Amino acid sequence: MPRQNRVLPTGDILRHPARGSLMGNRGILHDTEAYDHGALTHRRWQHKAWVCCVLSFKNRRRTLMAPRRYTELFFHDEAVALAAGHRPCAECRRADHKAYLAAAGHTGSAPAFDQHLHAARAIPRKFLQNRPLMAVTDLPDATFVLDGERPLMLMADMALPFTPDGYGAPIKRPQGTLPVLTPAPSILALRGGFAPQLHLPDSLT
Repeated sequence: MPRQNRVLPTGDILRHPARGSLMGNRGILHDTEAYDHGALTHRRWQHKAWVCCVLSFKNRRRTLMAPRRYTELFFHDEAVALAAGHRPCAECRRADHKAYLAAAGHTGSAPAFDQHLHAARAIPRKFLQNRPLMAVTDLPDATFVLDGERPLMLMADMALPFTPDGYGAPIKRPQGTLPVLTPAPSILALRGGFAPQLHLPDSLT
């Protein structure tokens, strides 16, 4: 059975067999007494430094959901990771981390930015994702919006519907105002020129 470690743009974490292209960390979220079951506790974060990492770094090896080790989370691509509230890791993705903070206009410390990002992505004390209503025409490419129950990734005049298996066939970019999944600091970084790692369908590459 797949472990409960696949993160969606909506912030939901589910069991799914598809392999992610990036890994994330929010602290220890799984049941460390029964880690073979691969299930999470009620926790959805234990710290505010939600990072997005490469899958391979300096030949390090990890046992997934090992006792007393952080829970390895996985994303289809970086647009999904940004929508879920993560930012590039300062260790394994140093250049991307610096480019992201610069594009977001941040000149202070990473912990200070994480405080700012957390305030934008989460509803306090409810463990829910913040989804402000915004005009779709004002949003940069790689931003996720929610159209009904369907997450859409914006790209030029298109939108790519997302499922746990990845992106579907493009549709026309929606108009009007919709709930936005990507938090405001990451929208600012995308608007400022940060280029996320995307795992697009072959027809769009």
